[in-house]
Amino acid sequence: MNNDLIHLLPDSVANQIAAGEVIQRPASVVKELIENSVDAGATKIHLFLTDSGRTNIQVIDDGKGMSETDARMSFERHATSKISDPSDLFALHTFGFRGEALASIAAVAQVELRTRRHEDELGTVLHIAGSRVEKQEPDMCAPGTNFQVKNLFFNVPARRKFLKSNQTELSNILTEVERIALVNPEIEFVVKNNEVELMHLQRSGIRQRIQQMFGKKVGQELLPIEVETTIITIKGYVGVPESARKKGAHTFFFINGRYMRHPYFHKAVMEAYSQLIPPTEQIPYFLYLTTDPTRIDVNIHPTKTEIKFEDEQAIWQILMASVRETLGRSHATPSIDFDLADCPDIPVHLSSTAAPQLPKPTVDNTYNPFAEHKPSYNRPSENWEQLFKRNLQMPQALPPDEDSLDNIPQCETTIPPLFNHSEEPSQPSFGDCCQCNGRYIITTFKGQLMIIDQHRAHVRVLHDQYIHQLQNQRSASQGLLFPEMLQLSVTQSVVLEELLDDFTALGFDLSNLGGGSYSIQGIPAGIEGLNPTDLVRSMLDNAIERGSVLKEDVHGALALAMARSAAIVVGQVLSPEEMHTLVNDLLGSSAPAYTPDGKKVYHLIDEMALNNLLG
Repeated sequence: MNNDLIHLLPDSVANQIAAGEVIQRPASVVKELIENSVDAGATKIHLFLTDSGRTNIQVIDDGKGMSETDARMSFERHATSKISDPSDLFALHTFGFRGEALASIAAVAQVELRTRRHEDELGTVLHIAGSRVEKQEPDMCAPGTNFQVKNLFFNVPARRKFLKSNQTELSNILTEVERIALVNPEIEFVVKNNEVELMHLQRSGIRQRIQQMFGKKVGQELLPIEVETTIITIKGYVGVPESARKKGAHTFFFINGRYMRHPYFHKAVMEAYSQLIPPTEQIPYFLYLTTDPTRIDVNIHPTKTEIKFEDEQAIWQILMASVRETLGRSHATPSIDFDLADCPDIPVHLSSTAAPQLPKPTVDNTYNPFAEHKPSYNRPSENWEQLFKRNLQMPQALPPDEDSLDNIPQCETTIPPLFNHSEEPSQPSFGDCCQCNGRYIITTFKGQLMIIDQHRAHVRVLHDQYIHQLQNQRSASQGLLFPEMLQLSVTQSVVLEELLDDFTALGFDLSNLGGGSYSIQGIPAGIEGLNPTDLVRSMLDNAIERGSVLKEDVHGALALAMARSAAIVVGQVLSPEEMHTLVNDLLGSSAPAYTPDGKKVYHLIDEMALNNLLG
């Protein structure tokens, strides 16, 4: 009787376990296959998706292709053409090197591979499902490689069940394509989902590739940067201070042609803008770093986006100084501006032979300081007493408090009408209202002193109104005299198309002009003072950030973004009628105590607490 407990796992089970680290979602498959195509020297890469990669992922390239033996060996674990000994790990110039990707994909999907080398007359076709080779035979196929991955996670239903919505998975796929396309502008990329073309990037330079992906406006707001040191070479583009955004800024780091995440270096870039933009905003940048491969370690995580640097602190200083130098050369940094309006005109050349002349003062001997002199102008008459009283009654506004204001663009021109007075408010259960410092409304409620944050109260009221409009699919729209043009990235366009019905329900009138361009012809009534393009971008960024499956969560994100943007700002003076209507609407809300994002709206002070305060 054998009592041993430890045994080797079958290859199929071991591959499924490894696939849990390498293949997490359809975007992981797309990343690995496209990186293999880039390593194979492809000049054209086509990506075809069905149901955002759930049903089918197909990557076709014109790279080197593989022989019959290489095609079969490529699906074995730790089989790779990128490295051969341990020293190669510290001199990597390719995306892949572990030899795990294809084996992991084949373990959790049905794979069909067609490949042919350019010098061969015949190629080969290989079918694998769940790590099991079903057949391999010669095939007449085009040179290059054609990978088709069907029914991802068909044999791991638990993993398939936890995939997000099609919109979320497609957004993640496009993000991976963007990262690879930005560092390989010499390669043509075509992306289609359900036979709809989402992206077609022609071969170009880096700046042109950025404009193809994110629009001409983003490209026009970039400053070139190029610095070469003994430690590292930095090339790329950084945004002008005016391009700063609170959300959705395009920030990309690349090291030796590989995308990476590096919060430490991100702080270096933001430090260069410390005196130019608010600390809550971010600047777009596309920075390409090149260094000796022996100075970095990419073998940390299977995704290979976390990279360690040998000279991290020195690179931080170089990066910050380089960005500051670029801003200085472009006059983006603030300079001393001398006011020359009242300055004397000093001649440039002074005669050394001419004798200096002393100034001769002029005196009016007839001037009598005790005589009455009438002013040479007519002073307007003012009722100073009434003006003084009115000034005392006017509350003074305080500067906005970051704790109470959310990071959403506020209105730039006029403030729209705050409340609809067409309906008579219900009988109030609170006392008279007064405003303090242009920020708080003070009233009494059930024998207690009530202090209300007016901005948060209005956010709560507007959020409930917008949620009601989304649920009932109706809202009044206000047409624009001159339509606003909106340029979106591919990822933002995909999200907007998914949520177009919700935007229409809120009162937006959007027309798709193609190529990521949209025309805003109408906006919800009552927010005429807001910037429509900034508002739509802010709402899309919130929806992308939430990445929710449930439609109600997306509705909540859109309604909250609208409410934050349209709510009254800190420092706005309200009339007694407006304060009364706001408090009445707040108390009629289903959850008046907190904003939708959990911030406290009001505070109650009872008589005992007041007595303790007053002693």
